[in-house]
Amino acid sequence: MIPRVSCKLVACLYPLAAGAAAINVFFASLIGSWLGWNVLTPHMSVVIGGVLGLPAAWMFARHIHGLITQAEKT
Repeated sequence: MIPRVSCKLVACLYPLAAGAAAINVFFASLIGSWLGWNVLTPHMSVVIGGVLGLPAAWMFARHIHGLITQAEKT
């Protein structure tokens, strides 16, 4: 069963998730340059991180919601 998460919680976590995703995408592109791939610009990394940040924030909010539910049972 998928728990319903608060939109407020997702909105609070989104900037952190988007920033982390952007940094990880940029560093992954730097590692990819060892294989001959192009390095992403910081602007493109921020755009991709913004897109990947929403599902990451939602998954983390689900995890936090599960922990809160578990804590309330005890």
